[in-house]
Amino acid sequence: MTGNAVTLFLCGDVMLGRGVDQILPHPGDPALRESHIRDARAYVELAEAVNGAVPWPVGPEWPWGDALPLLDAVRPDVRVVNLETSVTGDGEFAAGKEVHYRMHPANLPCLAAARPDVCVLANNHVLDFGRRGLEETLDALAGAGLRAAGAGRSADEAWRPAIVDLGARRVVVIAFGTESSGIPPDWAATGDRPGVAFVPEPTDEAAGAIIGRVREVRRPGDTVVASVHWGSNWGYAVGRDQVRFAHALVDGGVDVVHGHSSHHPRPLELYRHGLVLHGCGDLVDDYEGIAGYEHFRDDLRPLYLVTAEPGAGRPPDVRIVPMRARRMRLHHASHDDREWLRGTLDRVSRRFGTRVGLAPDGALVVDSR
Repeated sequence: MTGNAVTLFLCGDVMLGRGVDQILPHPGDPALRESHIRDARAYVELAEAVNGAVPWPVGPEWPWGDALPLLDAVRPDVRVVNLETSVTGDGEFAAGKEVHYRMHPANLPCLAAARPDVCVLANNHVLDFGRRGLEETLDALAGAGLRAAGAGRSADEAWRPAIVDLGARRVVVIAFGTESSGIPPDWAATGDRPGVAFVPEPTDEAAGAIIGRVREVRRPGDTVVASVHWGSNWGYAVGRDQVRFAHALVDGGVDVVHGHSSHHPRPLELYRHGLVLHGCGDLVDDYEGIAGYEHFRDDLRPLYLVTAEPGAGRPPDVRIVPMRARRMRLHHASHDDREWLRGTLDRVSRRFGTRVGLAPDGALVVDSR
């Protein structure tokens, strides 16, 4: 690696609303409109029933657990998270949705504890409390000095890439979401209407338009990340249209396709000079006690450390550090858990010519076959 290399911390969904919001110092209104649960505190009780008591209220660093000292040790140049919750005490429950996520703005220190450089908002929960809730989310993040991408007060703002300037190097992050992830089409930002950067279908034309936006701001030596909320919550299958779309983005100059939406990690792909993460899985949420999909091991939460070197003509290096959620906090995964995740990712990624191994320090490493 040369001096042009940058190391990125990437992860999937960071959901700090509902039960997570309730254990933090400034819980918001716990009322829900779900068919079976009407109080967000019930999700804390579900987690406690599985793994033991949570000492709530907890400090803002609690949900991140062992991830924070790990990130401090690695010192990635840029940190990108998918913030899958609105940040608001205002707004009305979005109609036509059963599940709504929000965190109280006074709990933003929990998000800030991870020091994200870019908070991706192009997902199917950022407008759970309407456009008024989205605008409060944008104001709250800006007030906390946190950079957002993928949603805005207009289409131009929603589609504007976030640029992290590292001095001699820059990282450009363009964020958007597709209907396949559950984003309602009417959440799309327009010329004068707040919303998300929305892609109805992953077509060649859509990829071309995204590449066009990147080229308007890209400089030689930039690392480009396309952060996309797509696909269903469960399963390892990846559609041909999604693969073709990701390849078109890499062919157009994107270095990393940062996919999220699935509650567990999906296949990885090293394609030409780029990396495609088809689904990063969840990182922080309140799903710990929810039953029904245990065979996917959604309690295992991967941190992706991606080192890219623009212009090198080869894919980025990838290390994955497995964590496990217990008592609504991230802990280092055991050897057996790391091996389970390695074997699963290796198996599902083989169709893309990608292999996943286990490094001596317990991290997962990615290579081409």
